[in-house]
Amino acid sequence: MASSVAESLWQAYRHADAAARLALIEYYLPLVKRVCGRMSMNLPNYIDRDDLESAGVLGLMDAITNFRPERGVKFETYAVARIRGAAIDSLRQMDFVPRSVRQKANRLQTAIQYLQARLGRSPEDLEIAAELGIEPRELDKWWQDVQSITVLSLNTPLDREEEGGDLTTILVAPTDSDPATRLLEGERIEELASAISSLGEREQLLLSLYYDEGLTLKELGQVLGISESRASQIHTAIVLKLRAKLS
Repeated sequence: MASSVAESLWQAYRHADAAARLALIEYYLPLVKRVCGRMSMNLPNYIDRDDLESAGVLGLMDAITNFRPERGVKFETYAVARIRGAAIDSLRQMDFVPRSVRQKANRLQTAIQYLQARLGRSPEDLEIAAELGIEPRELDKWWQDVQSITVLSLNTPLDREEEGGDLTTILVAPTDSDPATRLLEGERIEELASAISSLGEREQLLLSLYYDEGLTLKELGQVLGISESRASQIHTAIVLKLRAKLS
């Protein structure tokens, strides 16, 4: 039933029905709330969720304007990338992450990158702590400290001086991109897939449940038999490991 309602709205919108556009925005608002709700779980309390959702709505409006069904991508998939991107842009403008936290994140990523190259696999927490010259208990605190920055996930540089693009754009590339661009996008997807395959089975399971199945961190903890905070720490570590692998 819901799909038929959406299809009717899309048909009306394609015939330049202004009211249909507003109806589409209202229809997909739960998507904005879901995306921003998941993001806000890793954010400090002083970040207003309403502000995040307002940015997400702008991303949704942009998605509706630019969506092309002939590309073969579901609108929901395309819209999630746009909504998340708009929300991330708003967070970057806030620059809410202290410099000390960014420095810890950079040190973690550098250590992980070095260990991955030396060991030929994803390093364990004990190995990361030893490389950083800190105790495992202190490393746990580091994971907690940098947790808020990983809401930016793979999409945003850890520092304003670091260069980097948005990996989600490879999923919504324009159809008129040239062959060289399409080849580069394909290579980036392969690199990400290779980086994920280098993770442990538990880490791959967590990624799949979080990003593919949409489980919350609390639900992840229940599935994996760990606390919500531990699930969050593992997610933070995974993101930094992937970033180090892709650097």
